[in-house]
Amino acid sequence: MDERQALAAFAALGQEHRLRAVRALVTAGPDGLAAGVLAETVGVAGNNLSFHLKELSHAGLISARRAGKSVIYSAAYAGLSDLVQFLMRDCCQGHPEVCAPAVAALGACDCATGDIAPA
Repeated sequence: MDERQALAAFAALGQEHRLRAVRALVTAGPDGLAAGVLAETVGVAGNNLSFHLKELSHAGLISARRAGKSVIYSAAYAGLSDLVQFLMRDCCQGHPEVCAPAVAALGACDCATGDIAPA
């Protein structure tokens, strides 16, 4: 991810409904959520949500697929990972203890269950 892409991602996330949508999709996992369920979860009307989802999609943070008559949205984990890597790429400057809390937080998620591993 380059700086231009990171700026687009941060701009897309810099709005409360978009941030809520991404968090809901991350929580939902790879199966994603139908547009109506996502709109209800985020707390916006479906037509308003589609505007926000378009911005997130252009930023590479979510993806959409058709399932019959429904549109299912999912977090684009590769794009989200790229954004985290962009932030952490030059971390520490020789002082790994600076990045240790961020690395520990990322490692605390048990992706098999979705739970936070005990510290």
